[in-house]
Amino acid sequence: MDSIEFEDLQRRLKALEEENAHLKALGAADQTLRRRAESALAESEERYRTLFNSIDEGFCIIEFFDGPHGPLSDYVHVEANPAYTQHAGIPNVVGQKVREMVPDEADGWVELYSDVLRTGRPIRFERELIATGRHLELAAFRVEPASRKQVAVLFQDITARKRAERELQQLNETLEARVVAALAERKLMADLVEGTDAFVQVVDPDFRWLAINGASAREFHRIYGILPKVGDNMLELLEGQPEHRDAVRAVWSRALAGEAFVEIAEFGAPGRARRFYEMRFNCLRDGSGRPLGAYQFSYDVTDRLKEQERLREAEEALRQSQKMEAVGQLTGGLAHDFNNLLTGIIGSLELLQIRLGQGRIKDIDRYVTAAQGAAKRAAALTHRLLAFSRRQTLDPKPTDVNRLVMGMEELVRRTVGPEIAVEVVTSGGMWATLIDASQLENALLNLCLNARDAMPEGGRLTIETANRWLDAHAAAELDLSPGQYVSLCVTDTGAGMTPEVIARAFDPFFTTKPIGQGTGLGLSMVYGFVRQSGGQVRIYSEVGQGTTMCLYLPRHYGKEADKPSPPPTRNAVRSEASHTILIVDDEPSIRMLLTDALEEIGFNVMEAHDGPSGLNILQSDARIDLLVTDVGLPGGMNGRQLADAARTTRPALNVLFITGYAENAIIGNGQLAPGMQVLTKPFVVEALAARVLEMIKDGTGRT
Repeated sequence: MDSIEFEDLQRRLKALEEENAHLKALGAADQTLRRRAESALAESEERYRTLFNSIDEGFCIIEFFDGPHGPLSDYVHVEANPAYTQHAGIPNVVGQKVREMVPDEADGWVELYSDVLRTGRPIRFERELIATGRHLELAAFRVEPASRKQVAVLFQDITARKRAERELQQLNETLEARVVAALAERKLMADLVEGTDAFVQVVDPDFRWLAINGASAREFHRIYGILPKVGDNMLELLEGQPEHRDAVRAVWSRALAGEAFVEIAEFGAPGRARRFYEMRFNCLRDGSGRPLGAYQFSYDVTDRLKEQERLREAEEALRQSQKMEAVGQLTGGLAHDFNNLLTGIIGSLELLQIRLGQGRIKDIDRYVTAAQGAAKRAAALTHRLLAFSRRQTLDPKPTDVNRLVMGMEELVRRTVGPEIAVEVVTSGGMWATLIDASQLENALLNLCLNARDAMPEGGRLTIETANRWLDAHAAAELDLSPGQYVSLCVTDTGAGMTPEVIARAFDPFFTTKPIGQGTGLGLSMVYGFVRQSGGQVRIYSEVGQGTTMCLYLPRHYGKEADKPSPPPTRNAVRSEASHTILIVDDEPSIRMLLTDALEEIGFNVMEAHDGPSGLNILQSDARIDLLVTDVGLPGGMNGRQLADAARTTRPALNVLFITGYAENAIIGNGQLAPGMQVLTKPFVVEALAARVLEMIKDGTGRT
């Protein structure tokens, strides 16, 4: 290699070295620029990300792709800020496709945003996202270059604003209609008030009319001869009629004081027609409750009151007619039964007198027995009538109904016969009831006999006891007070009863049995006895399904009464008969019978025909061990008054009231003072003697 070539090579090498050094210098500068660019880009991206996540509006970038519905027919959310969920109501949308998110709305959203992607024109619009019920305000623009197939969307939730706009629009649309309707309603009300027959008045606290309709003004003019108008003072208009002015002031003052009331009164000046008015007064107040005056609605009720009086008189006449019909039925039944019984008594006594006059005593016992039997049946008939009318004399004591029923079971079985199966169902823990046990036994036997008659071919009879709690509803249906009751029910499997028969079942002398097989007093007696005892009777029956008769008796909270001791015998009476008895009765035949009966068994007897005569004896020094007095005495002093007067001087005096009628107001409905008892007429001598001895044994009778 020559020197020229070497120098040339050196020059080239040097040039290469210089070029390499220059290149190195350029590379170092480019590296610095790249680092700076990357740092600037990172800072820019951080600012963008901070802005992206911090703005209040929802923001997202969507990217279109070809789908099953065609080119660019779907898009996916590639970015979304946290505010997206707040405004759209859909969380975690990044990666979600629009056709998966809102399939029913996807076509509409794709159409809007694909147009932005295709044309590059940004859009602003409002649209409801139906899936979440949100109204959105949106802006969308294409992300360049177009080849990225992306669109940016900025939006916010305007649901509240849209709702307010819609409500405001509806209010504006209906405001005019409401005003028109209000004016029409006001006119309608004014027309109604003016056109009504009611008398309408409104006054202020000074008694000046704020309003008065035509009917009221005309009526005022008709009554008082003065035609009022709004602004007039009603008291000043009636200045010349002080009586009516004071009456008007009295009723209006109550309303002006705040009272709401209804009053019916008669108004009218002398010489003019006076009418009755029903006046309804109320206080007139403003929206805050402050009184502004008073108003009145009045109606002329004169004709209505006359019609009510006419109806009352017609109803009274109807009730009187029904009473007379009931009395006719009652007296007819009484006449039939008593005439039969009296025929037996009178005929027996006549034949007895004839046989005695003939000296023939062979048939005397038969006639006496017949007369006694008829008399006892008459007494039983009277007793049933008193039971129906709730006037019989009762001797109530605390009673165990279970014990009473079980004690009668064998008697019931024998009475109804072998064709009828008898079942007794008693409840445990039965409450006591305050009742006349003997009368309850009669009532139960009566119900069982009725059940037997309802089952001529045989059947089943069930007697059942139970404790009953009656609430207000159940008690009202039974016409009783709410509380605790004892029930005694008798059920048969007989033919049952129609509603018409049930309605009349308790009427006296009503019976469905053939003539001669029933008096029609059995159920009426049961009903009267139970009602007098504070209870109720109910019939539950259907034709062909049998009948249940239930007695509801009030619970007694005391203890059950001790069993009564057996009555003394005639011999026991004679052995104790060393006492004096005063008999007071206005009927001479009864005094004679009582005196003879008591003297015949050894008692000393004194007599008086009325209360004052008996009191004279009782206030004397005579020894009296027992007072036997009728309750109903003439002379202004009844038996109870006589006993009370006698006890002021003889406090330990025992008293036996005898009565054919239970004057409960006098003897206290069975609640007599200690040492007082009642014996109901008629009675046999044995019963009188036993009761007298029992009372004398309770105390010496000495005073």
